[in-house]
Amino acid sequence: MSDDLRPIFLFSLPRAGSTFVQRVLAAHPAIATASEPWILLPFVYSLRSSGVYADYAHPSMVGAVEDFCAKLPGGVGEYRRQIHDLVLRLYREVAGEGASYFLDKTPRYHLIVEEIIEMFPEGKFVFLWRNPLASAASMMQTWKQGRWNLDAYWIDLYEGLACLVEARARHENVSHAVRYEDLLVGEGDWQAMFEYLELPFDRDVLTRFSDVTLSGRMGDLRARTGSGGAVSDAPTAWPGVLSNPVRRVWARRYLRWVGEDRLALMGYRLSDVRRQLDAAPLSAEFTASDIGRMAYGAAARKVRRAAVLGRRSRPLGRWGGSPQR
Repeated sequence: MSDDLRPIFLFSLPRAGSTFVQRVLAAHPAIATASEPWILLPFVYSLRSSGVYADYAHPSMVGAVEDFCAKLPGGVGEYRRQIHDLVLRLYREVAGEGASYFLDKTPRYHLIVEEIIEMFPEGKFVFLWRNPLASAASMMQTWKQGRWNLDAYWIDLYEGLACLVEARARHENVSHAVRYEDLLVGEGDWQAMFEYLELPFDRDVLTRFSDVTLSGRMGDLRARTGSGGAVSDAPTAWPGVLSNPVRRVWARRYLRWVGEDRLALMGYRLSDVRRQLDAAPLSAEFTASDIGRMAYGAAARKVRRAAVLGRRSRPLGRWGGSPQR
């Protein structure tokens, strides 16, 4: 299909270094990409009755699509195969001639990671981990000039992380995982990634990536244009961002929710992350505004969740909904 173009899916939370990794991979002549396609989200959600609020009454639409699929000779499976073929054709149109892979880096794919792995058996699946507290701190630094905004990214920090961990545990034999922090310090982890992709590793991609620019409105502007270099925020700076008393309490609670098992699968030790968090001197900066923003954000999140009819609470399954100790 599509001249045997194979998709690569880069799964991560937002602010986990995914644009940097995307540009390095795209520096290889066999890999084409686009900023952030997001293209699979509406297709997959056409079979999910919850998680969408729309003028057209999304749950009714899902019922209609299911009824339509019942008329197809292959049922829902045929519907998904047709989506698979359509998306590969679109990837090929963007990739042009010469590329054997198309890299789709869309952070919110953490919500549909299971469906993607099932739908693209020929695909390559890279899980990019970053200390989740570092990702949270970067969300504030990048998108709100250091002010509290994490209620807006609850879906990523909680549901997204749980989905990614479950999927990696379930599909370890067909996927590859790497830590962002490790990619910054040597070539070994890059070599392992290219070996998984069945491509020769050329160390020049680690410098040539600065020539890769990505057009589009999504993604890290500094990382995709090259103006921010390889690292858009220092990987060891996050404890200082979470150093006021309100944020420190939130971070400790979040770590309890993430738990030792999830962090271990991601390649981190809970005790190490706690120690780094507690080592930062306490600061009063943003404390008053954080209290107000947290209260407003919590109320706004309840309104959004009520609007998205039938949204399930997260997480489900093996990793559980209660805080891990």
